[in-house]
Amino acid sequence: MMTIRTKKIIAPLAGLIALGGISLQAAEDLVDPNLPEYTRVSGVSGNLNSIGSDTLNNLMQLWAEGFREIYPNVNVQIEGAGSGTAPVALIEGTAQIGPMSREMRQTEIENFEGVYGYAPTEVRVAIDGIAVYVHRENPIRGLTLQQVDGIFSSTNRLGGSTLDTWGDAGLAGDWANRSISAYGRNSASGTYGFFRNVALGGGDYRSAVAEQPGSSAVVQSIAANRFGIGYSGIGYLTSGVRTVPISQDGVNFYEVNAENCVTGNYPIARFLILYVNKNPRERMDTLTYEFLRFALSRQGQEIVAREGFFPMPLQVVEQVMASLK
Repeated sequence: MMTIRTKKIIAPLAGLIALGGISLQAAEDLVDPNLPEYTRVSGVSGNLNSIGSDTLNNLMQLWAEGFREIYPNVNVQIEGAGSGTAPVALIEGTAQIGPMSREMRQTEIENFEGVYGYAPTEVRVAIDGIAVYVHRENPIRGLTLQQVDGIFSSTNRLGGSTLDTWGDAGLAGDWANRSISAYGRNSASGTYGFFRNVALGGGDYRSAVAEQPGSSAVVQSIAANRFGIGYSGIGYLTSGVRTVPISQDGVNFYEVNAENCVTGNYPIARFLILYVNKNPRERMDTLTYEFLRFALSRQGQEIVAREGFFPMPLQVVEQVMASLK
């Protein structure tokens, strides 16, 4: 019998243990009340360029708006063409900030080090659950990771089988013989790679998965197709779609929410990251540093929560900020 649960601590989100853990209370309260308020400082001016993740595009725009309210003379330019564009922009110096919805690959880090002699600095700014979306009228109650793999993958590395119809996924009646229409991101997207690694076991996507140019485009396609399914960040949830609970063991199904992403019960969760070029022997330039401080302040993390992503707890923010000194 399928059980949908939302409160059962199994394991932390990958990477949180190394950063000192996270409290369950912080996840439940969303914005940690102990996060410091951002306070204005002098000497902040100039142009700030950001090139990278589409998933982070809305967050970057809203952070930029909030930052410009404090510093009206600052100009922030944001381009969200996919996580794969961030390392190149940082290497070429066309951006001070490279938003990514995945960690940099070793080859990307090595390319950066080959130019600058040190690694790029990783700044974790939010937690994201990659939701599996279906049309709002779809009655599916939940999917196992094996079923998700069977819908999106041609290799079935998680031990399941190929699912072509909604009947294969367990639906009956008018849905049983309806073909599944799958939507996803393109290969430049960090979401594309992260979903492949976690939900497809590192396998290959089926050729039938319709690649979309952005996160919102995936959700819009599903909302327009009653038999559609796709994956995108939880911050892109709209009234035309709903999220599907996911199970790792075939028994307990978990909604994509803050607590389940933090504890690891919901398996398709990740950090959202801003990469910067910080010489470890020098202080970071004031403009970039203050923008990062704003993003990780209480005001910045309130924007994270309003956009549907999950904010960072104080103890992780403190360690991230310490790495920028």
